[in-house]
Amino acid sequence: MEDIVQTLNPPKKSPLEDFMAALTPAKIVEELNSYIVGQNKAKRAVAIALRNRWRRQQLDESMRDEVAPKNIMMIGPTGVGKTEIARRLAKLSKSPFIKVEASKYTEVGYVGRDVESMVRDLVELTRNMVKEELEIKHRAKAREYAEERLLDLLLPPPPSKSGFNISSNNDKDSQYEQSRDKFRKLLREGKFDDKMVELDIQEKQGPLVEIIPGSNMEEMDNNLKEMLGSLLPSKKKRKNLKVPEAFKVLAQEEAAKLVDQEVLTQEAIERTQQNGIIFIDEIDKITGRQGMQGPDVSREGVQRDLLPIVEGSSVNTKYGIVKTDHILFITAGAFHSAKPSDLIPEFQGRFPIRVELDSLNKEDFIRILKEPDNALIKQYIALLETEGVHLDFSEDAIEEIAGMSATVNQRTENIGARRLQTITEKILEEISFAAPTLEEKSIKIDAVYVKEKLDEIIQNEDLSRYIL
Repeated sequence: MEDIVQTLNPPKKSPLEDFMAALTPAKIVEELNSYIVGQNKAKRAVAIALRNRWRRQQLDESMRDEVAPKNIMMIGPTGVGKTEIARRLAKLSKSPFIKVEASKYTEVGYVGRDVESMVRDLVELTRNMVKEELEIKHRAKAREYAEERLLDLLLPPPPSKSGFNISSNNDKDSQYEQSRDKFRKLLREGKFDDKMVELDIQEKQGPLVEIIPGSNMEEMDNNLKEMLGSLLPSKKKRKNLKVPEAFKVLAQEEAAKLVDQEVLTQEAIERTQQNGIIFIDEIDKITGRQGMQGPDVSREGVQRDLLPIVEGSSVNTKYGIVKTDHILFITAGAFHSAKPSDLIPEFQGRFPIRVELDSLNKEDFIRILKEPDNALIKQYIALLETEGVHLDFSEDAIEEIAGMSATVNQRTENIGARRLQTITEKILEEISFAAPTLEEKSIKIDAVYVKEKLDEIIQNEDLSRYIL
């Protein structure tokens, strides 16, 4: 009978599920191409991993729990797009995402953070995401309630009086309602925008004591702060605010009241477990070498501490138990002085998808400067347009910037596309400083201009090592 009912009334899919269904691997790669140049192998790998997550959720429950996420290890030098690919993937899929550095975590006995803190941080971030979504959902009702509270401040209700003259009280109530309707109309028309009102705003209580975060102390710190916060009486501070500012504060308060905290917590935990992405950078920094002592012992210890989290375990957070079995883990490292095989075998085995990212050359830099939706040249043009200054970059200027970036990367440390920002910032330093007072508002940036600003630094290798 239940099967018949479910067939007649299938469960409604959420907008997020419908959105994820439309994100085919080809569509994901196409979207990533709008922001990241090249690195097609890496884009395809993350697109498949994300689609496999959606595929798993379409399976029967018995099979669904058996399918492990296809974790990814990205290998490539700094500045080639490893972090950007992971971050854009999370933003595209509306997944909770945090980035951590493997070198910040150490085993017990060394100063560092507890590895489980990455999961707690992800839950906190997810909860804030869900809270914002729920508050937006209740925004219309919250604004309605806020308007009523604001009208109470602008036109306080008359004190209720007990007496035998009921008709007199009814007349007063009727007059008050008429006046309130007039005030509501004036409020919506903005007639009270310059008026000040007194508002009681709840102050956040600071902790009485502060515990220095360290290995295995972070959870105690969070729990103690929460406990003290609940024991201390809430304080309210009276402030004078203009009506529009007061309305924003009241609307936020009312939206928070309308959010069911239990539903919020359950949704946050579920979304963390099913859609969360943890990006672990600098994974090559925790490789240990056979027979080494000292720091290498700690590095291998970090791998062993990370292993249960990546394999799938239950982590205790202040919002409840979170299972990490289906969180997608993406690791990245340059592996200059180490190789993936230096990681312990068990840890290597949890990252079935390996992808190597290509180093960037001059042609890549030219494309990075011009093609993406968030291209660096477009950013600088938009920034200086706010001052009324119009920049016009010629093709030869872009080629010169790309060529100089490639040259400096070869001579000094290769930091990939990050070099473009350093060099472009140096070229536009004077214009950025003087922009508010410039008389000439249209400036042409060509190859000659670029050389004038950078030629001396580029020629002097010692100087370029420090400045660029």
